[in-house]
Amino acid sequence: MVWSWVAMASRWGPLIALAPRCLWLLGAILLMDASARPANHSSTRERAANREENEILPPDHLNGVKLEMDGHLNRGFHQEVFLGKDLGGFDEDVEPRRSRRKLMVIFSKVDVNTDRKISAKEMQRWIMEKTAEHFQEAMEESKTHFRAVDPDGDGHVSWDEYKVKFLASKGHSEKEVADAIRLNEELKVDEEKWFTFSSPHTVCASTPGPAFPAVLPAPLTFVPLETERAVSPSPCSSQGSACVRVIRSSGGADAAQEVLENLKDRWYQADSPPADLLLTEEEFLSFLHPEHSRGMLRFMVKEIVRDLDQDGDKQLSLPEFVSLPVGTVENQQGQDIDDNWVRDRKKEFEELIDSNHDGIVTAEELESYMDPMNEYNALNEAKQMIAVADENQNHHLEPEEVLKYSEFFTGSKLVDYARSVHEEF
Repeated sequence: MVWSWVAMASRWGPLIALAPRCLWLLGAILLMDASARPANHSSTRERAANREENEILPPDHLNGVKLEMDGHLNRGFHQEVFLGKDLGGFDEDVEPRRSRRKLMVIFSKVDVNTDRKISAKEMQRWIMEKTAEHFQEAMEESKTHFRAVDPDGDGHVSWDEYKVKFLASKGHSEKEVADAIRLNEELKVDEEKWFTFSSPHTVCASTPGPAFPAVLPAPLTFVPLETERAVSPSPCSSQGSACVRVIRSSGGADAAQEVLENLKDRWYQADSPPADLLLTEEEFLSFLHPEHSRGMLRFMVKEIVRDLDQDGDKQLSLPEFVSLPVGTVENQQGQDIDDNWVRDRKKEFEELIDSNHDGIVTAEELESYMDPMNEYNALNEAKQMIAVADENQNHHLEPEEVLKYSEFFTGSKLVDYARSVHEEF
């Protein structure tokens, strides 16, 4: 069985053929029951909240990394590297005065020389510090998951051990899976245990974008949501949200098997030379979080280039990086989504990824851009973040500017910024 989605726009069908090629769609396939948001628009706090404690699947989103695993821009990146482990500290329901004060406390910490201005160097130092916090969180999370898949505590995990625990986490009998592997019998994957929505099921998702069809394995079907409104009134109330209709069809067993094959390939990539097909705790960390390993980061880059490269030259041109699926948009909203997609990716390509400005991004350039511990990239990001809010054009951030552009830095819009800055700072 596979899923058919009914979304607001029907033009994304042609992109579906690319979906099975992408390793990084795994997380979205199996975490649908937690969140139906497309990867390119999902809320950072929602992504974190929706990860179950016993989830041992590599995440589809990596805090502090510029691109998602499917090659889409990480929309929450600036908030992640500004707030660090305090990502959940600025929820909309928090009292505004408290949030403003908290933001000014952060401002004071970034402003090392206490001149009431944040320079690019100060912001660069802060970005590196907050990225290190995300690294530490990932390491602690990985340790917990490693203990779950290494019950005998020998410090090594085989692919078969991981496979048993992984399938057990999806509702399969751990004993039956272990016996099938031990006896070298064919393992029948029950896709009913992988996908948990009833049929049909209406969920809430942010406005669909080019990432939307890539979160599930092909074949998928897209039809305008309007055709379903009479049957399924919208439960969505948040601004910018859309209803997505989830309907079952046939063929999911193949998709589930593909997930396992992709995971196995990734497992072997994480096995450092000399390969023994056993992962240590450190190798398991790179399996879950490729940003912690140069080799796995390179593997992630290779996958992204493969999925975006249209002419087979193993590098990316600007048209390839910003390309949209073939089709037509049916309304202005769809056109605006397309325009924003192209504009944002063009800006990222030209200003940050294509370091030598020759119009081509090599795998090496993309790897350097995606390396979260690259200090040169952190400085470029610092300058970009300052430019967003630098209204007086002095190349520094001042308290009024940070409060005014609080939504960019924290994800929450804090009102009365001008009046509040003096009492809060």
